Amino acid sequence: MNVVVCVKQIPDPADPGALNADHTLKRDGKLILDESDSYGVEMALQLVDKAGEGEVTLVSMAPNGEVSGLRTALAMGAAKAILISDDALKGAGALDTAKVLAAAIKRVEGADLVLAATESSDGYTGTVPEQIAALLDLPSITFAKSVEIADGTVKVQRQTEAGYDECESPLPALVSVTAGVVEPRYPSFKGIMAAKSKPVDTLTVADLGIDAAIVGWAGAGQEIVDVAAAPEREAGEVIEDDGEAHLKIVEFLDGLKVL
Repeated sequence: MNVVVCVKQIPDPADPGALNADHTLKRDGKLILDESDSYGVEMALQLVDKAGEGEVTLVSMAPNGEVSGLRTALAMGAAKAILISDDALKGAGALDTAKVLAAAIKRVEGADLVLAATESSDGYTGTVPEQIAALLDLPSITFAKSVEIADGTVKVQRQTEAGYDECESPLPALVSVTAGVVEPRYPSFKGIMAAKSKPVDTLTVADLGIDAAIVGWAGAGQEIVDVAAAPEREAGEVIEDDGEAHLKIVEFLDGLKVL
């Protein structure tokens, strides 16, 4: 059982965020493993353990050859990682990310399953997993709250507003998992030490056979023109009940065009 997990390394949410001059999020410092991706890593490790053989490979895209977040996932038990780091990816959008990760996943031989988080904590597009599946021509199941593998099939409880749907797909397939699908383990000291020597294959877009002119700002289909601070919340209106408060409330709601 060989599982590929897409993981993102993000700025520490505990630190105040900052933007570059081009309005993109500053990522030039130490990056950490996105908490939402720790669930996919743990799920992959448990599936491999249950199968009794195989390994977990991480795939990530980050600037400046940053591997701090990857080392955390490797310390959890993943076997190796592929990191794509290239200045040409500055300004990359969701589709660019999907193209790069899909190309990297193709380099992993014998991958039975690809796992991803539903969305990243610093992006929230929620589109990358499905884009990867489309680029790799893989069946996909989203919002998995439970994942099982049996007889070449992945069986998933897919979370919905009313409960969950029972879905299944032949392997290989891509599954995006929700937070809480499993409880991520804490890396042990032994795992942390072992992670330092686990292989991280660092690649550029050229190594993946991708034209730098079609990714990042060079191939962007959108432009961030301006970023402005959200307006401060204004004080609400207090209505004193003098016996006719209900009339004032009706008048207020009528002014909002909700009546």
